[in-house]
Amino acid sequence: MLQEKWSLLKSGTDIRGVATQGVEGENVNLTDEVCEAITNAFVLWLSKKTGKECDKLTVSVGRDSRISGPAILKTVTETLSKCGVAVLNCGLASTPSMFMTTIDLECDGAVQITASHHPFNRNGLKFFTREGGLESEDITELLELAQEGKKPAETSEGSVRSVDYMTDYAARLRNAIKNEVKAEDYDHPLKGFKIVVDAGNGAGGFYAEKVLAPLGADTNGSRYLEPDGMFPNHVPNPENAEAMKSICEAVLESGADLGVIFDTDVDRGGAVDSSGNEINRNRLVAVASAIALEGNEGGTIVTDSITSDGLKEFIEKTLGGKHHRFKRGYKNVINEAVRLNAQGINCPLAIETSGHAAMRENYFLDDGAYLCTKIIIKMAKLKQEGKTLEDYVSQLKEAKEEKEVRYKITAHDFRSYGESVIEKLNSYALTKTGWTLADDSREGVRVSLDKEHGNGWFLIRLSVHDPIMPLNIESNDDGGAEIILKQVTEFISGCEDLTL
Repeated sequence: MLQEKWSLLKSGTDIRGVATQGVEGENVNLTDEVCEAITNAFVLWLSKKTGKECDKLTVSVGRDSRISGPAILKTVTETLSKCGVAVLNCGLASTPSMFMTTIDLECDGAVQITASHHPFNRNGLKFFTREGGLESEDITELLELAQEGKKPAETSEGSVRSVDYMTDYAARLRNAIKNEVKAEDYDHPLKGFKIVVDAGNGAGGFYAEKVLAPLGADTNGSRYLEPDGMFPNHVPNPENAEAMKSICEAVLESGADLGVIFDTDVDRGGAVDSSGNEINRNRLVAVASAIALEGNEGGTIVTDSITSDGLKEFIEKTLGGKHHRFKRGYKNVINEAVRLNAQGINCPLAIETSGHAAMRENYFLDDGAYLCTKIIIKMAKLKQEGKTLEDYVSQLKEAKEEKEVRYKITAHDFRSYGESVIEKLNSYALTKTGWTLADDSREGVRVSLDKEHGNGWFLIRLSVHDPIMPLNIESNDDGGAEIILKQVTEFISGCEDLTL
């Protein structure tokens, strides 16, 4: 069993911790020694997985822009080398590009040093093989090996070689745009388009310089392309209101045709149309679904559980596809899509409202730059037809109001308590007039409410990792969200170990 020191570092399928001082009350726990122990564990795990001796392995290492990245990268590369591993140092890189090194550079494994959108003082380690990112149980195994101090037997030292893979990765995206748009000026399919990028000082600045500009796009008006691990302008997170306001402003101020925004390590993306409207959350899922279902008529789109009723109607009635709601957590959504395909169900897309989007055609890799590339391709092709992205999703019905409330579980065994709350609410919903339990809910309790009771829906679920029960509400009426909340509060008030 993991001791608290090690269990605190586990964050689902990633390892995350406090890597540098600077926030009161948050002590560093992702130390050099911890990073070294986890890296040794990964080498042992990868050797067992591949059937190769440690000194026959090749592993790539990259990092996002956060301030602790260079030091952790140095520790990881040196540790790998001491194990006899051939190390490819990719420097500043996106998380999706590090997975792609296992394909293009034939690496046995890859390590990305990132903590996604988390504050500057945090960092983490994310691991890949050619099969994709590690699962939760794999991370537990790594941490157990690290806790026990297990490491490879001493061998001849490996090698460290610097590799500019991001240039190759950018070329892959450029070629996708050229091949699919098929413009008269084949090498400059984005000539005449103005596209601005907000990288939030993360690792996504390459997209403007190495993908868009060489294809003829005008990227003047882009924001925060320079890496800065203190993130001085806004949180690099497409779900963050301040971040989305920034890219909306950039589009309107520069008169751009499109704006794109990434999180710190570019595994998530979002967009803004020429009118300054966000293509985010349900709208982003709608656009991605429409793109993915071209050539996959009747296919299934897997999303997380909090997608809207309007989106379900859009996917099933407008696009002619099937909507499969699943659990929150991008890895859960991706794994469900992989499972469905293995059963012979045509499922071309797994996408979470947070901006994690994984397409089957791209190894089911959640890649914000690839998603935005597909949106840009569609925009260019629509222009050839005299249409816009706004036309593309014009039939999506959107709720008038959204609300999220997060209840903290104070019970010691929070998971058991949360499950008991869900069970009780499920029974309670059956007794309520105007409430209808969803027939496609695979997480928590989802209820639709009629016109008299708020004209919308709510979902309450147990957080994937934390002692929290988030409540999501949408209503099609002004004031409807509050009406729905009051009804849910009547039930919650009877749950002694739930508090706002």
